[in-house]
Amino acid sequence: MSETIQRRKIYQEVLDRLMDRIRSGAIPAGAQLPSERELMDEYGVGRPAVREALQALERSGIVEIIHGERARVVVPTAERLVSQLAGGAMHLLRSQPGSLEHMKEARVFLECGTARMAAERATEEQIARLRLAIAQQRAAMSNFELFVERDMAFHREIAGISGNPIFPSIAEALFRWAGEYYQTLVRAPGAEELTLSEHERIVDAIAAHDPQAASDAMEAHLTRANTLYQRLIRPA
Repeated sequence: MSETIQRRKIYQEVLDRLMDRIRSGAIPAGAQLPSERELMDEYGVGRPAVREALQALERSGIVEIIHGERARVVVPTAERLVSQLAGGAMHLLRSQPGSLEHMKEARVFLECGTARMAAERATEEQIARLRLAIAQQRAAMSNFELFVERDMAFHREIAGISGNPIFPSIAEALFRWAGEYYQTLVRAPGAEELTLSEHERIVDAIAAHDPQAASDAMEAHLTRANTLYQRLIRPA
């Protein structure tokens, strides 16, 4: 049985041709695309088709469009890749609250692994940076927003010790995506001290180059926090 041939919109043809040029390196990362007028003349199409194709490339994170300038092919980084997922991830969390548990599970899996790697690989300088991160977070206890930012920076610092640039980007993204669900918990009196003491246990295990202890301390920190914070909010 034959399948019906689907009619394609003109912009999709323009999009495919631009993608071919980007993939082949004819338009390399960091380079500007031809102007809208040049693309219209080259492909024999109208301005709406060109603009729709460029907007599709921008939504995919392949080009960057700045008003008054020609579109530029984005230099790929882990941060850009993860940021492209952010909107969809937040929509998923809001529309399907049960997916928060899946995200929390993914975070535990990732960060226990990066803590283990940090214990195996951390230099004295990197351990000193982790201790500094805790000190900076402690100094921000009176400023909730800054305290949370430095909390995230601590977890990103651990992930960065792996040497894999994808891990810190994902760790930060998971932290931010779930962040709105934890704010009321972190505001509970005493919760800040709990967070800091758990961070110190993680760093102590990394400094001792004990991968299992580092993984266990991270898992305890991430999985125990909700229950403990809830107890602080609603004492038994």
